[in-house]
Amino acid sequence: MKEVTKEVYLKWYEDMLLWRKFEDKLAALYIQQKIRGFLHLYNGQEAVLAGALHAMDLSKDKMITAYRNHVQPIGMGTDPRRVMAELLGKATGTSKGMGGSMHIFSKEHGFYGGHGIVGAQIPVGAGIAFGDKYNNTGGVTMTYFGDGAARQGSLHEAFNMAMLWKLPVVFIVENNGYAMGTSVERTANHTDIWKLGLGYEMPCGPVDGMNPVKVAEAMHEAIERARRGDGPTFLEMKTYRYRGHSMSDAQLYRTKEEVEEYKKIDPITQVLDIIKEKNYATEAEIEAIDERVKSLVQECVDFAESSPYPELEQLYDVVYAQEDYPFTPHKL
Repeated sequence: MKEVTKEVYLKWYEDMLLWRKFEDKLAALYIQQKIRGFLHLYNGQEAVLAGALHAMDLSKDKMITAYRNHVQPIGMGTDPRRVMAELLGKATGTSKGMGGSMHIFSKEHGFYGGHGIVGAQIPVGAGIAFGDKYNNTGGVTMTYFGDGAARQGSLHEAFNMAMLWKLPVVFIVENNGYAMGTSVERTANHTDIWKLGLGYEMPCGPVDGMNPVKVAEAMHEAIERARRGDGPTFLEMKTYRYRGHSMSDAQLYRTKEEVEEYKKIDPITQVLDIIKEKNYATEAEIEAIDERVKSLVQECVDFAESSPYPELEQLYDVVYAQEDYPFTPHKL
């Protein structure tokens, strides 16, 4: 695995802080009704993404996930301004303002979307991996889903086929404990989700999803296995979300004390503590990072709010393909 250096820790801190502050700003914009529909935030789970990106080769590897999907494309290189614009339904967004919160997408940067149907992305991720194997690209697909989606039958179909064909895919369940609002203990007679891989003789195991180093180590091993042609791995990232399932979640299923306990092992705090302990940055340098993040988030907001909404004709442009469609001339 690539060494976890001073530069890596500083990048992790700045990236994870950006993702956290980006999501916090989205929450504020949602309350102001500038973002409509559903909004699922990633606060607390940042180490899962940071560790994975350290192990990935972004020139050829891909990622697909569910609808908690705002910061992943940013981590993979998508302009955060365009992500913000998509959330506000603007024409400058990643899906021209028509995907919204649950459907961020960037083929250019290997991010194959958030998916609104629970578990739908699991077989799609296996399909993307099949394409990489068929075309011999050397790429590996990271296929993410939540603990609730682990109960979908499509998971078993995808696992079986991925093992049978030795597809270059890493399946990752981000177990944040509660799915939409029901604890893992109440949805199955087992709490170790990773053991579902055992039925397919798939390499599998649990990972500390609050520590980016542990995530990077596990992901590196899984990605290298897939790249060698040895097939998939199933990892259970033990993580936690500080906010509700979505902004409309009253969170009656857990106590505030429980949330505060998990904040004691906050991934951003863990990284910052190491930066300070090893003198990787001075207080002034840390403050400079904080200011850069604050400035970038505001830049994203300004860009999104000043961008236009899509024209009505765009609806026809992305549905009808024939050149002689008689009603609306194409502009895309």
